[in-house]
Amino acid sequence: MTTPARFLCSDAARLRGDPIAGTAPYGSAWILIEYRAGWPPNGFAGIALDPGVKARVSAAARAMRARILLIRRHGRSRSDERPLWAVLRYDAGSAHTQKWGTWGDDRDLVEIVAAMDTPGEQGHPSVILVCTHGLRDTCCALRGRPVAGALSDVWPQLVWECTHVGGDRFAANVAVVPDGVYYGNLDALSAVTVVEEHLSDHIHPNHLRGYTDLTPPQQAALSAVLHHAGPSRRHDYVIEETVRDDDRWRVRVTGRLAGLSTFQVEIHARRARMHQLTCRALSPSSAVYYDVTSLHAG
Repeated sequence: MTTPARFLCSDAARLRGDPIAGTAPYGSAWILIEYRAGWPPNGFAGIALDPGVKARVSAAARAMRARILLIRRHGRSRSDERPLWAVLRYDAGSAHTQKWGTWGDDRDLVEIVAAMDTPGEQGHPSVILVCTHGLRDTCCALRGRPVAGALSDVWPQLVWECTHVGGDRFAANVAVVPDGVYYGNLDALSAVTVVEEHLSDHIHPNHLRGYTDLTPPQQAALSAVLHHAGPSRRHDYVIEETVRDDDRWRVRVTGRLAGLSTFQVEIHARRARMHQLTCRALSPSSAVYYDVTSLHAG
């Protein structure tokens, strides 16, 4: 008897040709907690911490709409060093901030709450997060760990493995924070190229899921502009206007620098057929995708 092939959501998504543009989750703040023990399927909510501390951190995160991610270094225990925590914020003016600390006792994590009420520090390098959350989704581990290894070989101080960032079927997923840029469908080779370009402030659209300060239709519109006009820096374009008419959007994307054009992009939202979208999904579900129907300058 032939053993059925194991279902992998990222393989299925690639075969279907699932669009990647417009799939980055919204976010302008991230809480990172280095946690070296095993990561439960539900991440921070499932780890063994003092309930009062966990409640305070969770409440503060909800108030700021911050995503809490567990992190760890690829292939390293770092047992001789205190684990780290961080609060990272995106700023539309590109003055992104970070605040880092260490913890040894659960109660030390209350400092995260205080850090969320302080301005933070500018000038820190970007943090490169690679989702390797295998207990959440098999593809995140199978595709994420080789990417984390390749990136860690080049940028060992910037790269962390992390828990679920969303979009399992687009594994390997990389989130650059607090820049607020998500990439997907990466492998070890393409990830090094994408991150190298990103750190040079040169964003290509091929693996771009989107900018986390934009809505999905705006992300899709900007991706279309980058495909048409070429790669750009993170803040070279601004969304000037977004008009919705039922399942269609008209998005005006304007270049902020001399030589960059203004584009009118029309987007159509469509709901795809029902599929098993993640490796561990118990039933089929449907995703919404944002197709570009027209793009013109002016």
